Amino acid sequence: MTNPFTIQPALTVLSAEQIQTIHQDSLKILFDTGIRVDSPQIVERFRQKTGDKMIDGNRVRIPPELVEWVIKSAPSVIDIFDRTGKHIFSLGNDRIRFGIGVTTLFYQDPVTDDVTPFARRHMQELVRLGHALPNFDVISTVGIVQDVDADLTDLYGTLEMAANTTKPLVLLVSKEERYPDVLNMLEHLAGDLASKPWVISYFNPVTPLVMNKGTIDKMEDAIRRGLPVIFSNYSMAGASTPITAGGTLVLMMAELLAGLTISQLIKEGAPIILGMLPAFFDMKTMMNFYDPLSLMLNLSCAEMMAHYHLPHCGTSGSGTGWGPDLLAAETYWMNHLTACMSKVGLCPFVGDTLGSKAISAVNLVYVHEIISQALRFADGFSIAEEQIGLDDIQKAGPGGSFLSAKLTMKNYRTAYYTSPFFPRWSMEKWQAQNRPPAVELLRKYTVELLSQLSTPADHDDFMARGESFIRSTNA
Repeated sequence: MTNPFTIQPALTVLSAEQIQTIHQDSLKILFDTGIRVDSPQIVERFRQKTGDKMIDGNRVRIPPELVEWVIKSAPSVIDIFDRTGKHIFSLGNDRIRFGIGVTTLFYQDPVTDDVTPFARRHMQELVRLGHALPNFDVISTVGIVQDVDADLTDLYGTLEMAANTTKPLVLLVSKEERYPDVLNMLEHLAGDLASKPWVISYFNPVTPLVMNKGTIDKMEDAIRRGLPVIFSNYSMAGASTPITAGGTLVLMMAELLAGLTISQLIKEGAPIILGMLPAFFDMKTMMNFYDPLSLMLNLSCAEMMAHYHLPHCGTSGSGTGWGPDLLAAETYWMNHLTACMSKVGLCPFVGDTLGSKAISAVNLVYVHEIISQALRFADGFSIAEEQIGLDDIQKAGPGGSFLSAKLTMKNYRTAYYTSPFFPRWSMEKWQAQNRPPAVELLRKYTVELLSQLSTPADHDDFMARGESFIRSTNA
């Protein structure tokens, strides 16, 4: 229950009528246009539910009553644990959560901003960094390691993630045929993954309206093992979705409902998290990017999921900018501040830059700073009697001081936000320090933090048993 004495900001973008319009238009797309399903087994399950009249080859039309059933079938709350068995959060009944990643090809140096191919040492470093920063709740697949056999990159990358953190993992597997091996390895290392799930698999359809076989097969494998899954789509407005924000929203919502339907046809009650990454596409530069309306679409999707009572996964506003710069900062601030005031559930992809091709440790540290302040803003403040301090005000009187007041003495350490790396310098102090740019202090702090990272106590055991498993799998 909300505390009546707590003042908190809230951001709502959809009215009840707009929610119904989006829902009905999404149902119309599914019924009139349908989806392409590249899995014969799933087509057959649709046939068993809808009859032959809704099936034309691999084109499947989905009736509204089936969608309404699957919305009620899927769980509204998913409990997520760390790999030690500790409960971490409950998606669908908790505040917003954040994670680092995702699947970049290059590593951006924290001092020079030079980019180099992503390697195992980069996975180790960044996973440990994500583990050390408290407001990152999950670790998503940070990059595709390229200093191992290409056929084994998913196995080695996942092993480095599992060994270098105990936080929950969001897995993206690039080679579909290796997905069962990745889960088999994690089960070999940690035992049962389903009773206290700490691994969430992430899947995408092919927009527009294609449920590709690789995605469906991996979904079925994860669901059969009892694991929660994220089903998220990605738009390039004007290319893979309509160029208008409204058209993009409705088409992507139809895809999410189609993914939800498939999950429940695989197993009724399967835990699934739905969301979208609504990017735009610049036809002049041939680049995709996040526009301010992308972030409005993200909030709209979150409110639709809240309406359905389903857990939500949204965008982290990442991939913009050329490193820890103003281009990245504007999008990160806009995304995280609005997300913290809304229904957004999980933002799993923080830190990537240069069109999501590279990842930067400095970005991770800077965005952690943004998240810390955005969460503080969203938490609001209290006007309960004990927080007002009427006695202090009475004692100080007109023209008095609160330096030694009871509330001051009790709260002076926590009353305001203090950055770990941006000092509050006067102009004179800044000049005396040779006028450093703010990013210089950020880089210095990041490098110091990277030099102090540690590993979980069972790191060496995980690595030894994991590498043995990979060798046996590849034998």
